[in-house]
Amino acid sequence: PERLFGKQIPVPNGIDITFKEPLGVIGIIVPWNFPMPIAGWGFGPALAAGNTVVLKPAEITPMTAIRLGELALEAGIPEGVFNVIPGKGSIVGERFVTNPLVRKIVFTGSTSVGKGIMRGCADQVKRLTLELGGKSANIIFADSDIQKAAANAPGAVFDNAGQDCCARSRLLVQRSVFDKFMAEFETAVKKFRVEDPALESAEMGPLVSATQLERVKEYVPSGTLIAFQGTKPEGAGYWFAPTVLLPKDVNDRAYREEIFGPVVSVLPFEDEADAIRIANDSEYGLSGSIWSCDIGRAIRVSRAVEAGNLSVNSNSSVRYWTPFGGYKQSGLGRELGPDALDAFTEVKNVFFDTQE
Repeated sequence: PERLFGKQIPVPNGIDITFKEPLGVIGIIVPWNFPMPIAGWGFGPALAAGNTVVLKPAEITPMTAIRLGELALEAGIPEGVFNVIPGKGSIVGERFVTNPLVRKIVFTGSTSVGKGIMRGCADQVKRLTLELGGKSANIIFADSDIQKAAANAPGAVFDNAGQDCCARSRLLVQRSVFDKFMAEFETAVKKFRVEDPALESAEMGPLVSATQLERVKEYVPSGTLIAFQGTKPEGAGYWFAPTVLLPKDVNDRAYREEIFGPVVSVLPFEDEADAIRIANDSEYGLSGSIWSCDIGRAIRVSRAVEAGNLSVNSNSSVRYWTPFGGYKQSGLGRELGPDALDAFTEVKNVFFDTQE
């Protein structure tokens, strides 16, 4: 904490300075989809700011966190500074909320669980960072490089088998190039390699569990209007083919809800204002992409779209050196970036009277 810079603020009749002080014990709850990086971008700045950490991994992916705990000890971090407690969220996570020694919770997971944690933290006015769900839009304008946009669109939603809160699972295409884009997109989807993720050629692997597979299937019941699908391996495994849907309207479950699977809904739009309206018609606001060769349009749309992490002519969402977090029901606060440590400190202001 002695390396954290405060400020000297000009004031009348004295000197005013600020200190950044650690909060204390930080409880970090991470999901199963990216168990190591999400844990790291929580406990790294928390420890660097002078706090201690208790890390709770997801129930189905505990080994990564346990190994991180072992590595912390090997690196010389004293016992009790970085702690790992596997277990059920209803037990371990609940203790993070109720124990007054835990001064802040960092939670990454579903919006419904995040709301419950937020309600629980209110009793103690406990500090909180939430990174929750998403239903991000991938907006394709007619003036974009259609071939490049279509080639990149599968990775934007099918990466990690769609088990990504930043997945661009709403694909908005300007009507004047809709057919052209869809032809290119179909080629790209059918070439997308779904296979054993241990293979270097793999672009998508299976879903995490049988439960998740059944959940994804519920969003594509019999009779769903499927534009086209990719391929998947036969035989054992929680495989689900990359699937492109044409929703009947914007109230379709698959269009509105976070699926956490390789399913994307495609919708046409008329013009810039229509694209912004459709993109913002969601309770979420985590990520998104804008494809256009008009820099003025790209700036206007990026300012108008209600999302915390946008990319232009790219599907990038998370970079360790830039802030990450969501609008609306996608979260609260920011992680990563140059100000990451600030989220794990309190600011103390001290005034010195210099009048004689």
